[in-house]
Order: sequence, then C-alpha cells, then structure tokens
Amino acid sequence: MQAQLSTPSQPELMASLSFKGIGKSFPGVQALADISFTAHPGSVHALMGENGAGKSTLLKILGGAYAPSSGHLQIGDRQVNFKSTAESIANGVAVIHQELHLVPEMTVAENLFLGHLPARFGLVNGTELRRRALALLKGLADEIDPQDKVGRLSLGQRQLIEIAKALSRGAHVIAFDEPTSSLSAREIDRLMTIITRLRDEGKVVLYVSHRMEEVFRICNAVTVFKDGRYVRTFEQMSELSHDQLVTCMVGRDIQDIYDYRPRTAGEIMLKVTGLLGPGLSAPVDLHVRQGEVLGLFGLVGAGRTELLRLLSGLTRKTAGSVELAGKALALHSPRDAIGAGILLCPEDRKKEGILPLASVAENINISARPAHASLGWLLRGEWERSNADKHIRALKVKTPSAGQKMMFLSGGNQQKAILGRWLSMPMKVLLLDEPTRGIDIGAKAEIYQIIHNLAASGIAVIVVSSDLMEVMGISDRVLVLCEGEVRGEVARADANETNLLQMALPRQRH
Repeated sequence: MQAQLSTPSQPELMASLSFKGIGKSFPGVQALADISFTAHPGSVHALMGENGAGKSTLLKILGGAYAPSSGHLQIGDRQVNFKSTAESIANGVAVIHQELHLVPEMTVAENLFLGHLPARFGLVNGTELRRRALALLKGLADEIDPQDKVGRLSLGQRQLIEIAKALSRGAHVIAFDEPTSSLSAREIDRLMTIITRLRDEGKVVLYVSHRMEEVFRICNAVTVFKDGRYVRTFEQMSELSHDQLVTCMVGRDIQDIYDYRPRTAGEIMLKVTGLLGPGLSAPVDLHVRQGEVLGLFGLVGAGRTELLRLLSGLTRKTAGSVELAGKALALHSPRDAIGAGILLCPEDRKKEGILPLASVAENINISARPAHASLGWLLRGEWERSNADKHIRALKVKTPSAGQKMMFLSGGNQQKAILGRWLSMPMKVLLLDEPTRGIDIGAKAEIYQIIHNLAASGIAVIVVSSDLMEVMGISDRVLVLCEGEVRGEVARADANETNLLQMALPRQRH
C-alpha cells in the first residue's frame, strides 16, 4: 500500500471519533472521570493539560492497552471498546507513543510489515518486501533505505517509520503522544508538514503536547483536561489566545503563573566587562545584583547559552574580566565557578544535568557530598537522607521515594531535583538555561516560584529563555542578544514583545 501524502483537493472525510463518558480507575486512583468530546475528521485535535491530567491514559484506552472502567468509544456510528492493541489497530486506530514500538535490530522494511511479511513458498519474499516498503515510504521518507537497520536511524526518522507503519494498516485515526519532545527543529518542521497532510487527507489526528507554539501552529481544535476530568473543548483555535488556554489548563490567570513580586535589588554580585569567547562576536558587559532576576532573551544562535557557559567555566574566555562581589574571579573550569558559588542548570538536562540511572537522592546530594562526608570520603547516611528529603519536600519533587531512579521523573521534577543539588551548596549566582523547556505549565509555575524565592533570599539569578512571555513575566531586567552580541537592555516596566523582538532580530545586511 502506498502512503498517499499529497494534498487532495477534496479530501474523503472519514468517521469522527467520540469519547462517551470515559472513566478509568486504578487501585486507589481515579485517573479519568466522565470524559466526553468528539474529534472530527480532517482536523488536528490537541489534548492539553498538566502532567497527570489523564491525556496519556486516554490514548492508552484508545490504543487498546487499557480497558475503560466506564463509558465507551464511538467511531462514526459504531460503539467500540477495544480489548487489545491488535483490536484497536484492526479498527483503523494508530497511537504513536513517545517510546516508539520498533525493533532496532530489524530492517526498516521488516518493521513496516512485521506480522504480515510477504511470503513465497513459506519464506519471506525479499523482493516483494522491498517493493512494498519503497511504495510506503514514497513521499514520506524517500531518503530512508528499506534495508537500513532501524537502530541506525535518527529519532525523527524512526517516527516516520511508525507513521508509515500506521498507514500500511489503513489507519484513519492517528494519535501522537508528545511527538516532538526529542526532535531537532528540522525534524519538527518535517513532522508538522506530514501531520498537516494527514489532516488534509481527511484523517482524525489527535495531538498531545505541552508545547503551546506547536498547538497553535498545527491544531484546529483543543480539549483541555485537569486532574483526570474534562474541562472544555475549543473548536476554533483562531478564537483562542495563549493566555486563555493557560488559564483554562491551570485554573488561574497567566500573570498568577509567573507570580512576579516586586523586590529591591542589593549590591552588584556579578559584573562582567568586555567578555569575549566562543559564541560571542562582540564584547559583553553585564551585571546582576543580589536579589535580582536578569533575563537573557534572544533567538536561536544569539549566544545566550554560550554566555552562560563562559560564566560557569565550561568554556574559557578569550578576553574580558569577571568580578564576583567586587573581587576579580579567574574561571578556568567549572570547579572554579562552583567553588565561588556560581552554579549552572544546563539547557540539556538529560545530557548535562542529571545522572539518569542514579537515585533522586544521589542526584541531589552528589555535589555537596564531599563537604559532608567523614574524612572527606566516607558517606554519612544521616546527612544523605535528611538533605535529600529536605529538598524533595521544599521543592515539591514528585517522586515515590528518594530512592527512585532519576530517569523515571518528569522533566519538571528532574529540574527541581537539579535545583535541589545546588541549594545543597553555598550559592551566590544561579545560572538557569531554559529552566522550563519541556515541562508542563503547572511545573513551570512551581519553577517560577522557586526562582522568586531564591531572589528573595539574596541570590543573583540569570535566566536564559527563548519564551518571550516567560522572560518578561519573571525578570526584573531583560538583556537582549543577537548574533553573539548584546543589542540592548530593557527594564521590566518597559519590556514588551515589540521592542524585545526588534532587538532580537538580525539587522538586514545590504
């Protein structure tokens, strides 16, 4: 079967998908209660809500992994409740989860037709398998060779294989669960194009994401969940604003999310003069005071992350000076910065921030551990337990126990655990690089609360964010970077989308 991804002039609309009073309970937990809404063909329908709102549970019911405790599904005029994933697939439903269900050791073609491989004389017909795979990949992933091993493909390419597999089985309801969480910008653009084409072919597309910009870019309608319950469906995205959606998801106004509190800054804690290094094209001057939140805003390639890496000792400066509390500071390595009290929460939590296989307690304690170990190396169990428990409680880290592996926590809770690590140590300046990227709106509000509390305690905070509303919402001042240089500084009272973006955009070259 060939994947038809060209946009037809008049798409053949398929059956709508309705959830009728869906409920799901587990021992001691009501995960879903009375969920009712309809997703129409020829539409991309977003499902939004904080972590734990019930979105993934609903998709597992749709995919046949869970049976509902109450209610039923309806496809067109047919009432259905799937007892298995095979039954869901047989009814034209495909759910593409974050954890892709592909066999890395097998070829692309074998994965596409796993369970129904073409055979001849009792053996797999390799020629026919390749022909069918090429037809299926045409217009969807032309650059992928059907003989390639799936394990050698990028995550974005593997997602395309999952989509092709769904189309090979005749799926007319396709659900995506956080599909862009680990994709590059180019892979995201490609996925958006393919989803748009699926919509234009008349399919029902469900799209679960916490990324507001994607929802407004690609979706036609959105249904909001909170604590396992249906809140509201917006049938026209054109009539919905970002602020309205956030308010609906969390139950309070967006300004309450940022929770900014006026404060009086103290003495200059960190002063940078004429700083140059990798990623900077012009000398940078900046300062941040005790109890102040300085926002760094800029577009991709502006040099924001590179600036924080210079301030944290991860990269060496080529010129300029750094002063901490009025004294010159030599930053030759991260050890120098940490020893001085300049601490960094990196942009890429998974690669640079967490120890995924270690426990939450170990992730919190690891940096402060040497200062509290007996004889400098013998672990003190009492301190290990009390320090981890203190920060888990104070930062509201949601985890079954301090012994839980870090990899099993949500992005927001991983971020809070990293903050707990630095709060375990003497801190003067906190550098936060995209602190809320990849986490839901409720966890964002908790991160903002922590930032404001740190500033109130006298810590100087520098926050890098590509979210314009966020940087305006939490900062006392905003420094704008573009192409490796500072383009301007704006006080909170004067900051707006227009003036910040004007400074952030590259100047036209003649």
